[in-house]
Amino acid sequence: MAEDSDLEKTESATPRRLQKAREEGQIVRSRELSTFALLAAGFFGVWGMSGSIGEHLQGMLRAAFTFDHAGAFETRRMMIGAGVASREGLYALLPILAFTGVAALFAPMALGGWQLSAKGLEPKFDRLNPIAGLGKMFSINGPIQLGMSLAKTLVVGVIGGTAIWNRREEILALATQPLHLALANTVHLIAVCCGMTVAGMFVVAAMDVPYQLWQFHKKLRMTKEEVKREHRESEGDPHVKGRIRQQQRAIARRRMMTNVPKADVVVTNPTHFAVALQYTDGEMRAPKVVAKGVNLVAARIREIAAENNVPLLEAPPLARALYHNVELNREIPGPLYGAVAEVLAWVYQLRRFKTEGGDVPLAPTELDVPAELDKGGVSDDEADQEAAETLNATNDDASGASA
Repeated sequence: MAEDSDLEKTESATPRRLQKAREEGQIVRSRELSTFALLAAGFFGVWGMSGSIGEHLQGMLRAAFTFDHAGAFETRRMMIGAGVASREGLYALLPILAFTGVAALFAPMALGGWQLSAKGLEPKFDRLNPIAGLGKMFSINGPIQLGMSLAKTLVVGVIGGTAIWNRREEILALATQPLHLALANTVHLIAVCCGMTVAGMFVVAAMDVPYQLWQFHKKLRMTKEEVKREHRESEGDPHVKGRIRQQQRAIARRRMMTNVPKADVVVTNPTHFAVALQYTDGEMRAPKVVAKGVNLVAARIREIAAENNVPLLEAPPLARALYHNVELNREIPGPLYGAVAEVLAWVYQLRRFKTEGGDVPLAPTELDVPAELDKGGVSDDEADQEAAETLNATNDDASGASA
């Protein structure tokens, strides 16, 4: 479809998309980096182990060219000599094979790391489609790959050719030198040319790695719709989650009316807000809100509180702050500790007055409520929705109980 075209795939791949691609065996790979690692390991391995390699090669040549009449005409002795020479050659090459093997294993770690995926080994018959093959040949990647190959050949060829051209006089002078000196200088020149070739491959790898990274991430780009769809799949549909939260709030509000008789005090606005607080010393770290509401719900909370002799305190700023900043069955925040402590102290004094008599305690009036917590009133729509979720559910429960 048009929306899935490359032109519209402008979003970077998400972590989930990258992980899925990795599970399918799609990871960043650079052949030039692996080639450079193998050449560098082989070159520096030969350079570092040249003494040991030379001893083994010397022993191999000595055993190969040292023979008598019997050794030249007896097959068994010839095979023994060949085995000894092969063993010496293996000992000479074993360190180089070890270096290159380690480089072959660890070169992929520089980009995508190791990845074992059975999906990468699954047969894909669409690769046998000749039309798709022609499409890949004539796509934009074809000229880019051709350009990279030409650049690699040009870079390595120029560096190697320059190294040989700059040492042309040394190469021509080998013909006039004694044998042992000519051999030593030849080995030196070969080492220099190989080192320059490795340096050339480093340049090629340095150009190929950024291109492979760019190509890999470009291939995994996503459209805006794919990102949104993945977000919905991983996080859930916002509409569904909203309905779930709405149902959870309705259930909590339906239950909260049964907690009003257990409250210690109801803080009111006095008419628009009502918040019921409860605190049990030794069981709670701080007072918590057990019921709250506005307008019709607030009126119902006040009615239930009056029917159950729960004290009512008019403190508009505190009522609004508690309503807006504390969820049901949650403890009050730290900035409201002082104000709520004064309210609870008044409640305890009121209880003592009812049992022991004495002076009527004065209700607190100047409560310390931070201005940023007092967010004012609520909209009529929110109040109506709250009433519908709370009062209708409560009436339904009451009707069911009476039935």
